Amino acid sequence: MTMALIFCLTAGGALAKPHLRDVPEIDGTILAVGIADEIRKNCPAISARMVQAYRTVTGLKARARDMGYSDAEIDAYRKSDAEKARLKRARDAYLRQGGVAAGQTASYCDLGRVEIEKGSQIGALLRMN
Repeated sequence: MTMALIFCLTAGGALAKPHLRDVPEIDGTILAVGIADEIRKNCPAISARMVQAYRTVTGLKARARDMGYSDAEIDAYRKSDAEKARLKRARDAYLRQGGVAAGQTASYCDLGRVEIEKGSQIGALLRMN
């Protein structure tokens, strides 16, 4: 009986879900949405594909549910100030690496065009005006 209880406890621990920030499909997509949003806010020649962005976000929540995450777990991740700050740092690093200089509209537009042309996850959320 004791062995069965130990097995159940250790098996349950082994099946624990990782934090959503550690699920690349979820975290990476949220990061892509944030990067696309920052590009479109800073480049008047580019706008968001709002329907695509909505589908991406709602699909992401559905995917997280399919992976076994509860609405409470999803909302805790989505609303966490620490996670928002971490994603903002990652977004800003990606933008810098892509040649974006704060306050320089053209640099946001250049990166946006590159993302659109290569058909990246970020580019799929954007369109040229």
